[in-house]
Amino acid sequence: MSQELVEKAKIKFADIIIEQLERVEAMKKESKPIDYAALSPIIIGVCFGDGIGEVISKHAEVLLRHVLKDEVKGNRIEFKDIVGLTIQNRAEQKKAIPDDVLEELKACHVILKGPTTTPQAGDRWPNIESANVAMRKALDLFANVRPVRIPKEGIDWCFFRENTEGAYVLGSKGFDVSADLSIDFKVITEQGAERIIRMAFEYAKKNNIDHVTVVTKSNVVKTTDGRFSRVAFRIAKEYPDIKLDEWYIDIMTAKLLDPARRSDFKVIVLPNLYGDILTDEAAQLQGGVGTAGSANIGTRWSMFEAIHGSAPRMVDEGRAQFADPCSMIRASAMLLRHIGFSAHAKRIDMALEICGLYEKKMTITGRDTGVTGADYVEYILSWIDSPALESTWKKYTE
Repeated sequence: MSQELVEKAKIKFADIIIEQLERVEAMKKESKPIDYAALSPIIIGVCFGDGIGEVISKHAEVLLRHVLKDEVKGNRIEFKDIVGLTIQNRAEQKKAIPDDVLEELKACHVILKGPTTTPQAGDRWPNIESANVAMRKALDLFANVRPVRIPKEGIDWCFFRENTEGAYVLGSKGFDVSADLSIDFKVITEQGAERIIRMAFEYAKKNNIDHVTVVTKSNVVKTTDGRFSRVAFRIAKEYPDIKLDEWYIDIMTAKLLDPARRSDFKVIVLPNLYGDILTDEAAQLQGGVGTAGSANIGTRWSMFEAIHGSAPRMVDEGRAQFADPCSMIRASAMLLRHIGFSAHAKRIDMALEICGLYEKKMTITGRDTGVTGADYVEYILSWIDSPALESTWKKYTE
């Protein structure tokens, strides 16, 4: 009996090895990054998602259309709404991303995506793969970039989380070997580690930052995390003006909470699972996961999103209209900066800080104790359009 189980496991493992070796060969043939300056129009897809995702992504689209109204009129920007990534549609088709939706996504240059529901054991949905994980794989969105900024505490972090490998990439390929044994997989490749680590170093170089931190558990997870660590120190030799240090994930979670140390960190690069954990912790320091946006960057496509989930309970309780849209608005600013509209992005970021950190004339709580998301977007827009925006922001931050 045990030998039969071993033989079945060998077949499953062999299929995974073949798939991953083919992925390595594809990475070796990667094309150059897209040149947005050469595109007209740039197509922005807005993918509404599930639960509060539909609500807050529409709020973010209202804001984006407002700041880009001149570019839309001049045919520099085109918006495309994508409505088919709901859990109902995915469950019905038993696919993480239905084929027609994937084609719609691929017809865009950049995507603003609302949170989606990931089925879990015991709920009413079939056990399909996470739409986020599937999209990152299908569009090869290898870099998850998550900035967290708290000026009054000297925090200005930028996390570079590897997006297509680690513990998540084969999350649907694990299997029960027997009634007593379950196996999952973790994957790190030389090419996958190199491209995310190099992106972190390039960001540090372009922004005159002299310190990059790599986060692993290479002292225990010696093969995969060990490779990630070795690649980081190899690439660091190409950037002699930038110091690289390595921290283990367990102590790093503590040091981000340490007022004496946390301002020392600037650029942080890490594998998938560790990046997911640390960036949620960092966002909580900033004001909660509802305040943080996220970029998923590839060479051909890029996708921008909130870092939190679809919060179905809020919808079930009739509170969706009170959901905080700031995460999606921060993601919108990141999208604008990525495609070359940095001035618009800067105004959004300044308005968010004035409204959320300093002036606080409106508060959004997720309940009727605060304002609705629509009201809060109008509050932010009033500052984006204000001639006093920059001077007010400087008054608070300098």
